[in-house]
Amino acid sequence: MPTRDPFRLSPTMTGIFATVCGLTVANIYYAQALIGPITHDLAISPEWAGIIVTLTQLGYGAGLFLIVPLSDRSDNRRLILLTMGGLVLSLAGAALSPSVTLFMLCSVAVGLCSVGSQILLPLATHFVPPAQRGRVIGNIMGGLITGIMFSRPLANAIAAAFGWRAVFWISTLMMTTTCGVLWRVLPDYMPEHRMRYRTLLWSIGHLLIEYAPLRRRIAYHGILFAVFNMFWTAAPLMLHQHFGLGQSGIALFALAGAGGALAAPLAGRLADAGHTRVATWGAMGIVGLMSLASGWAVNGDWLVLLAIMAIFLDAGVQTNQIVSQRVIYSLNDRARGRLNAAYMTAVFLCGAAGSSGGAALYSIRGWWGFALVATLLCLAALMLFAAEILLGREKPIPLKTATKP
Repeated sequence: MPTRDPFRLSPTMTGIFATVCGLTVANIYYAQALIGPITHDLAISPEWAGIIVTLTQLGYGAGLFLIVPLSDRSDNRRLILLTMGGLVLSLAGAALSPSVTLFMLCSVAVGLCSVGSQILLPLATHFVPPAQRGRVIGNIMGGLITGIMFSRPLANAIAAAFGWRAVFWISTLMMTTTCGVLWRVLPDYMPEHRMRYRTLLWSIGHLLIEYAPLRRRIAYHGILFAVFNMFWTAAPLMLHQHFGLGQSGIALFALAGAGGALAAPLAGRLADAGHTRVATWGAMGIVGLMSLASGWAVNGDWLVLLAIMAIFLDAGVQTNQIVSQRVIYSLNDRARGRLNAAYMTAVFLCGAAGSSGGAALYSIRGWWGFALVATLLCLAALMLFAAEILLGREKPIPLKTATKP
């Protein structure tokens, strides 16, 4: 058996893990809100402005594939602390950067080291009974989602008052404090099997072949996460052009989306109660319906109604995310890090495609372009889910998990 301290995840510890995940993942999104002042201060040409966000996301994607699988062969406590330490140094480097080159290198490093949250989440599930894993995933994901949704408006507010570098300095301080807290509270967890690194990465492909539920959940949530990113990429453009909102108004609208995080704990409880199918049906249906209805909301100039739809769209996406993670974490205890790496890397790539597609669709076809394509994507996900059920492939995951090597 893996070596671990006599440790159980209490509600207080769950809260700490949720806060840490939220603070950590927020670092990926700060630059997205600060493109204007950063490009002006570092004299980056407009056509290269988007590369700042792209590099951070590429770093995060690389970390998901190259670092997260190490949690299946290395001491998880040490691995998390090392990524957090690297994140502190990367954020400080970004705040001090005098040139474009150094800032871009630090942006890649920020993304690379922000994957600590994706090691912390599966680690937490090792210390709770299988019947409570969905609840724990939901509670921690609630913190992570809140961090994502609050990162942009928070960065805008700090930058408006103190400049863009202050955002990175404040985050450096918060992550330094986080490192200290984790140093005191993180349990030891050393996996029993110690594969070579190359073998570890190669085995991810084998897991994708072996576990059909992993492939299906990647397909389901990859589609919904693409729609989520399409919405939040196109929405600021539409809010400015159609409703005449400035940065502060767009930031307030984005805060509405944070309400979707409230669905996370409920989704975890639904998964633990065995309602995976119902939650998946509901999540896909809500996202598709809200996407379609948003077209009429924009045409009718119903801004408040659109904000409510954004809350429900986010809630649907987060519900499916938590249910999907509950499923994949139940497949193989010893490969949980690699399963999470495969799932999150694939879903992240779908989200990146959605970000690119959302802006392009809106510029070519307007908001109805997004609404119709997003609805069709959700219908495709529903049809795939229905086909898997009819063929008997989509089955409830038992509470007792597998432990194959």
